[in-house]
Amino acid sequence: MLNDFTDTHAHLYLKAFRNDIAQVMERASKKGIERVLLPNIDRSTIDDMHRLCAQYPGVCFPMMGLHPTSVKEDFRKELDAAYEHLNSNDYVAIGETGIDLYRDKTFVREQKESFKIQLQWAKKLDLPVVIHARESFEEIFDVLDEEFTPGLKGVFHSFTGSSEHVKKILSYGFLIGINGIVTFKNSGLSETVKKIPKDHILIETDAPYLAPTPFRGKRNESSYLTEVAARLADIYNLGIEDIADVTTKNARELFKHAF
Repeated sequence: MLNDFTDTHAHLYLKAFRNDIAQVMERASKKGIERVLLPNIDRSTIDDMHRLCAQYPGVCFPMMGLHPTSVKEDFRKELDAAYEHLNSNDYVAIGETGIDLYRDKTFVREQKESFKIQLQWAKKLDLPVVIHARESFEEIFDVLDEEFTPGLKGVFHSFTGSSEHVKKILSYGFLIGINGIVTFKNSGLSETVKKIPKDHILIETDAPYLAPTPFRGKRNESSYLTEVAARLADIYNLGIEDIADVTTKNARELFKHAF
């Protein structure tokens, strides 16, 4: 019997998969990936995301949000479009949202405002929030400290932070998403991951990005989730089936609408 895995973060609706999505989904199924959660990016990706979910009902589940790197001068129009969809469709989460200061800090004020608004949506609609944090943990914590209320739930996806960041995230009761980065020899992430309680981890691919070793540098896909699970099994000294069980249990508790 296959393990039951959940890829909690993948962009399988992007052009990178346009020519072979059927094969991508088949490979994922053969590896025991039972469901894939799809975070939105901006207005340009909504239709393709919905199309993929319609093509694979019960397997692909959509989120709705505005990615921080898509926050520009017109971010309020982007948010209005996203909110319209939130009112007329079912989604498993708000996301992905957050703050990204890696390449461009031009719109940092707008990113903070966009993040704050999407946190308010999450509270109003009782949905978890999926947070993108790239070189922006302190800025994100500042906004969260202002907006956090009991009952707000979420995940810091694609985690690359420190032990101190883990402590702060756990203080909110949020989960932490681990992907292919944990398999990179020089990432230094394994020691930090050891400090994350098992009931606070999720696994994800962030496909088509961040393919794990031994596929690093290639297009990532959901079937590669098992490489992340194998690394986590080593870190926690567990069997891979235990990682499947605990991470899918965690996903079920956070993303109730996907189960």
